[in-house]
Amino acid sequence: MAAEPFRASITEAEIDDLRDRLRRTRWPEPEPVHDWSQGVPLARAQELCRSWAEDYDFGFAERLNAFPQYRDLVDGLGIHFLHVRSPEPDAFPLVFTHGWPGSVLEFLDVLGPLTDPRAHGGDPADAFHVVAPSLPGYGWSDKPSTTGWGITRIARAWDALMVSLGYDRYGAQGGDWGSAVSGALGEVAPERVAGVHLNMGSVAAGAFDDPTPAEPANLAAAEEFQRTGRGYSALQSTRPQTLGYGLTDSPAGQAAWIAEKFWAWTDNSGDIEDAVPLQKLLDEISVYWFTASAASSARLYWEGFARFRDVVTAPSGLSVYPRDITRPSRREAERRFTDLRWFEELPRGGHFAALEQPESFAEQVRGFFRLLR
Repeated sequence: MAAEPFRASITEAEIDDLRDRLRRTRWPEPEPVHDWSQGVPLARAQELCRSWAEDYDFGFAERLNAFPQYRDLVDGLGIHFLHVRSPEPDAFPLVFTHGWPGSVLEFLDVLGPLTDPRAHGGDPADAFHVVAPSLPGYGWSDKPSTTGWGITRIARAWDALMVSLGYDRYGAQGGDWGSAVSGALGEVAPERVAGVHLNMGSVAAGAFDDPTPAEPANLAAAEEFQRTGRGYSALQSTRPQTLGYGLTDSPAGQAAWIAEKFWAWTDNSGDIEDAVPLQKLLDEISVYWFTASAASSARLYWEGFARFRDVVTAPSGLSVYPRDITRPSRREAERRFTDLRWFEELPRGGHFAALEQPESFAEQVRGFFRLLR
């Protein structure tokens, strides 16, 4: 079928149901520690859910609907995507891919500056046509009913989508799962993918006998993440269906499951709102709740977790944010990215770069693709 225009929506009945569920939450006892070492503290979780029920404006659909959206059948699956064309005739096509627990909402603050730099005080030669699909099982894309939707299949679907939109040469950008999909795009369609830019490069840390001053700290952070931060991925990559029952039924559970990652993975000083406004955090949580995509999004871990560190041979750029999950040195990155043409370490920001630092994120994307236009 041809791509059909799409608008996101939620009903008052759905909002009323959420509020009712939040007000009837059966809470556990308080944690016996004085920090986040056992997860989201009870008082923080209760305040987050109170704010979601009583203060939040539920306007995430309208914020998304300010941009052109479509759905199309790609490899037998309905895929939702933003398609924001630049007014500049020579704009460069670029496909963005989000990750978990994110969504296409991550990119809303950078769409204007990237597609219409002239209107935002920039150089029109830096303009992009942006396509931003929702991953299978995420947001408003269909939930796969069969296995097989791993990294390579998604990359092939993205390439088919870009070709269907008339783009025979384009770039790819992503973080989290988007970094894996974008890297795979360069492998499945090397004749069309000019290059890939990532804001998370998962690599093997501690690979050298003569470490630079920064590499031991990066290795220590990776080891700490392995020790205390990988519980979510162990569950999602082995038992996504079982996990999904609790998160799909309990908005408090879904909110805490996502909020803990925003606390752990953003550049904050103890409060998520140091890095991401509460409204934007609740926007992301709301996407998962109102599309009932806890289980279907987690299944990507079951399908594709082993493919996260595949070698990338396409021309590549890596922007390293200091509070991201993984923060490789250039020489560590070069072991995975065999044609690394851009490497920069940023002073601020974390895993959700486009949300946390939209200006630096946009500059990084522009800078890398100036090398390849």
